[in-house]
Amino acid sequence: MTSKIFELPIHWADHEDIAMGLYEKFGDDFDESKIYRIRFTDLLEWILSLPNFAGTREESSEGHLEQIQSAWVYEWRDNQ
Repeated sequence: MTSKIFELPIHWADHEDIAMGLYEKFGDDFDESKIYRIRFTDLLEWILSLPNFAGTREESSEGHLEQIQSAWVYEWRDNQ
C-alpha cells in the first residue's frame, strides 16, 4: 500500500517519471502520433499540474520537453 504523501518530488530531469505521470493522467487518449503533435505550451502546463512536480516554468527548456515527449511515447508503447 503506497501513499502519495511519501512520493519524492519530480524535477525536469526526471523525464521518465514525468512521462509516466502524463500517461497515468491521459491514458490512451494520446497515441504516438498525437503525443508528437502536442504543442509545447500545452505540454508545459500539463507537466506543471502533475502531482509532486517540483520544477518551475522558468526551469523548463525545449530539450526537456522533447525528451519528455519521447519518453511519453515509449511509456504509451509499453502499455499497448
